[in-house]
Amino acid sequence: MVGERNLRAVAEVSGGLPVMFAGSPDITDVAALLDTVDGIILTGARANVHPTRFNVDPCEKHEPYDIHRDEVALALSVACVSRGIPLFGICRGLQEMNVAFGGSLHPEIREIPGRMNHRMPRLENGEIHPDPTVVFADRHDVDLTPGGAFAKILGCEKIRVNSLHGQGILEPGKRVLIEGIAEDGTIEAIRIAEAPTFALGVQWHAEYDPQHNPINRKLFEAFGQALAARQKAAA
Repeated sequence: MVGERNLRAVAEVSGGLPVMFAGSPDITDVAALLDTVDGIILTGARANVHPTRFNVDPCEKHEPYDIHRDEVALALSVACVSRGIPLFGICRGLQEMNVAFGGSLHPEIREIPGRMNHRMPRLENGEIHPDPTVVFADRHDVDLTPGGAFAKILGCEKIRVNSLHGQGILEPGKRVLIEGIAEDGTIEAIRIAEAPTFALGVQWHAEYDPQHNPINRKLFEAFGQALAARQKAAA
């Protein structure tokens, strides 16, 4: 599934034509897909990346998993960077990028001493809060690397973002550069080192209201600029 917010962000802010592709390796030819598109967004999703991808035993309490999406997304992450195709990872997408380059994840960031609860707001009965403005409200600060890609795109070194995740980066991959850290130490923004084009990941849901949220708008605009540059080079 792909949420409509992701599709509209691509169409209305990045200026692209959103095309969904199957998260099943038996029917998704990664090379053929990348011959067809100008860029890839790895969206958020409920399922956790399977722990065996970073040498950890799985646990029922951290389900659901989606091994088919894992296979497609991890291969896409490496292939996009190798071929110079813009790549934008959002929430689970950031986690996939990290694992693709050899990093590891923690299944419940809130269980690490000193960390806050990064999961989405819920009602007292446990149900998801019905108001999206509450669910996607800004909840914590993120300090950005001075002079880094995010600081240049956003024009500042501190931002405030939403938070809707349980799993998060534990150890960054070999080419994963940390460019944003939450006030509790959680990794919130990454860049793939020596990528020839846009290869960024964010832990928050940047697809939420990019028409009015200046942080999210600038990220999707930057992704759109990378798409246009890719298209121009191909032409």
